[in-house]
Amino acid sequence: MPVLLGVVKDLEKVQMHATKLVISIKNLIYKDRLKRLKLPTLKYRRITCDMIEVHKILTKKYDSKVNLFLEKHQDSITRGHSLKLVNKRCHYDLRKLIFAPRIVNIWNNLSETVISADTTDTFKRRLDKFWKHQEYDYKVSSPD
Repeated sequence: MPVLLGVVKDLEKVQMHATKLVISIKNLIYKDRLKRLKLPTLKYRRITCDMIEVHKILTKKYDSKVNLFLEKHQDSITRGHSLKLVNKRCHYDLRKLIFAPRIVNIWNNLSETVISADTTDTFKRRLDKFWKHQEYDYKVSSPD
């Protein structure tokens, strides 16, 4: 994931420009062009990919030595789902942008139905369905 906000915006501008190449929707605002083309924002796609990787790690789809400092919550009375992660404090801002610290809150907010998927494909479908009702995929951080 690009660390600098400027890089993220630059990447999103490429998609903004590409959606304007579709002549029939050229004059719509970016959010509406995305909806018409059934495209998520790049930010949504990055977060989705992160969640898929966390699911693969926690369900041991990878080598058992891979953990990327993801620590499961040991308290059995926590609210939420059974694979909640511990949210460790970061003392430096740069550390907040690496994989583990930036995904914990998003992962912990998923439902038990989503995280309990047996396969990666099932997880992807449930995640899309879970986020579909939140219209998260079309949230645009910068104006057209």
